[in-house]
Amino acid sequence: MPRRAEDREFVLPARTEQVSLQRWLYGELRGAILNGRLTPGTRLPSTRDLAQQYGIARGTVTIAYDQLAAEGYLTASVGRGTFVEQKLPESLAQGRSQRPRSSSGVNRRESAIRLADFGAALAQKEFPLAGRKRLEAAFRVGQPDLVNFPIDVWTRIAARRIHAAERLLLADGDARGYEPLRREIASRLSSARGISCTADQIIVVGSVQQALDLVARLLLEPRDLVWVEEPGYPPARRLLEAAGARLVNVPVDLRGIDPTIGQRCGPGARLVLVTPTRQAPLGMPLSLERRLALLRLADESNGFIFEDDYDGEFRFSDRPLAALKALDQADRVIYAGTFSKVLFPALRLAYVVLPRTLVSPFVAAWSSTSRHAPLLNQCILHDFMAEGHFGRHVRRMRQMYASRLEALDAAAHAYWSGMLQLVPHDAGLDVAAIACDQQLDDIALSATAADAGLEIMPLSPWFAKKSTRQPGVVLGFATVRENEIRRAAQLLSRTLTDLKRGE
Repeated sequence: MPRRAEDREFVLPARTEQVSLQRWLYGELRGAILNGRLTPGTRLPSTRDLAQQYGIARGTVTIAYDQLAAEGYLTASVGRGTFVEQKLPESLAQGRSQRPRSSSGVNRRESAIRLADFGAALAQKEFPLAGRKRLEAAFRVGQPDLVNFPIDVWTRIAARRIHAAERLLLADGDARGYEPLRREIASRLSSARGISCTADQIIVVGSVQQALDLVARLLLEPRDLVWVEEPGYPPARRLLEAAGARLVNVPVDLRGIDPTIGQRCGPGARLVLVTPTRQAPLGMPLSLERRLALLRLADESNGFIFEDDYDGEFRFSDRPLAALKALDQADRVIYAGTFSKVLFPALRLAYVVLPRTLVSPFVAAWSSTSRHAPLLNQCILHDFMAEGHFGRHVRRMRQMYASRLEALDAAAHAYWSGMLQLVPHDAGLDVAAIACDQQLDDIALSATAADAGLEIMPLSPWFAKKSTRQPGVVLGFATVRENEIRRAAQLLSRTLTDLKRGE
């Protein structure tokens, strides 16, 4: 039902003594139309309602409305009310781009603000700021298949939860998260990832980035050493830099991050950020030897390891890998996982398994900054998991993604030979491809591909060092059906060829 004018409050700036009531009201209404506060078609309060709201004579309001109508700002209709004109005169429309002078005679001066170093680092764009306009796109990175998500099951559970909801669900929730959900997560981690933990060690958060941000603020002093993978996830690197950490970019090889090089370049790291199940973005798992070395070094230096298991549910060929946390005897690993990449991005639920010494400070800090994750979504997710829908969905998606990855392999051999080389892969939602031409501008390629309707991510920004940087692309295959993969691969081949010809 459309809102009536009296259902809306409309606030006007205070009047100065030097300006008459009629002039003040006219000037502020006109300014609100020009700067967009009152959009075309907006219904204004009646003269009686506006007069009562501001304690002025109704005749004063009537005069202001009449003058604005005569100038083409407003239109009035008997029995319907007063509205902002749908089509303003050209001179008025041009005035929208200019900030009007307020009726009090004070000009509002816009000036650039100086952000703090922490804020300036965080303010750099890392993720798309606008929502998606389509479900499927070749080759969108980091998104699971949404078309095949069992939304009918999810909505049925949601309807049941809402229908039977206790009013207590409307109140504050446990800062740690909905306890039945945390118990369900602990049970699944035990069976699927080899992690032995209790529900009390698990905190439900909005995202892995959110958990990393809070861990950094709790553990790191300015200039503390933090090891990160090279290449590694740019938003995480940016967040740690914003926290004031001194980053040591430790190169990865076929066995993952190399602790020997890390110890040589930055001994005594306070925190190590790793993706041991499937290195982001190159995809290799961290070897057992290096897992044990990382755990030993963390214990010796009184440091911690942040394990980002961002899509460990989707491993296709071998048996599931145990998490690094499963080997943690000294309680030095902070394990984080997300439901946004397993189920759907809009869910915005993730979790972190904390060492026991960090539980209390993390919960207190989390409560101070975000209070708790949305409770109703946690309840729905719990039922979805407890009733077996989560496990069935993961198994089904694992088979589907494996088939799509196989189709991508075939397309790469058919169309990208001599241009792009896929790295070895057997897991996840996306795969990296190294450019055969080391002079390729992968950022320009990404922009050109976008004009052709493809979403590809350049690989080079994942490298912090120019000396080790490799051009290439990161390609998501989870959202692309097999019959579309071939067509998209052909299109990317033509884009690569055209870009090379245009050099």
